[in-house]
Amino acid sequence: MSSFELPLVVFTVLAQAAVGTVLVSSLRQHATAGPAGEVRKEWTAALAVLALGLAASLLHLGHPLGAPTALKHLGAAWLSREVAGTGLFLVLAAAGAYTARQKVGAGLAWAACLVGLLALFSMGMTYAPPSFPALNNALPALFFLLTALVLGAGLAARFTPEAGQPLVRAILGTSLVVSLVAHLAAPCIWLSGSTVMAATGQAWIASPLYWGRIVIGLAVPLLVLARTRSVPNWLFVLLLAGELLGRMVFFAATVHTAANLGGLY
Repeated sequence: MSSFELPLVVFTVLAQAAVGTVLVSSLRQHATAGPAGEVRKEWTAALAVLALGLAASLLHLGHPLGAPTALKHLGAAWLSREVAGTGLFLVLAAAGAYTARQKVGAGLAWAACLVGLLALFSMGMTYAPPSFPALNNALPALFFLLTALVLGAGLAARFTPEAGQPLVRAILGTSLVVSLVAHLAAPCIWLSGSTVMAATGQAWIASPLYWGRIVIGLAVPLLVLARTRSVPNWLFVLLLAGELLGRMVFFAATVHTAANLGGLY
């Protein structure tokens, strides 16, 4: 995609973190006995993270005041569906934060989770166009879901009582393992594909950001989890840094078909 696209990096990562936090929070509230933790603060944190991501996304627009026009093509454009889904999720997250007492109501919590997952899917489809052969598949949606689970578990752990820590730790550990496998396997698979796919695989593997993402955001957190029974609050900083590095690789090192225009495929 030829550039880091920092506003989109920040927006996509933070929006996915917000969805993941609400998802992990809802699972914990309704799957574990005893105190649910600081649920109102947890959902407020998710809301704040999403708002920050949305503010960053406006820096990507030449005319920020024209952002609502993105909703004009809901029937045909995944970008419009992404915007609509993210906006609706924002409303549901705000409602959850406002109404939360000991827990968020089950109906509202699961509605927010469903809308959040649909927004993630739309986001994945937005960044899976035919002009990027390496990503013209389910990988963007998978990457984005894994980001949501990793960052969601990392942030939710801050608000989770001891009784809920095993579940949050299990979600985080499983997501880190799957993400590590996916991010190591994808470039290797691309190397055996078409010219443009192979170029994408080579660009990812050659990027220091890619290896920084593997080490800082995946390998080190897994080692930390292997040595602790709960998720340390500071671990979220490493997880966030790793996801930001990975998203910069996603935008900057994925090769467009125009890169080989006129060449042999």
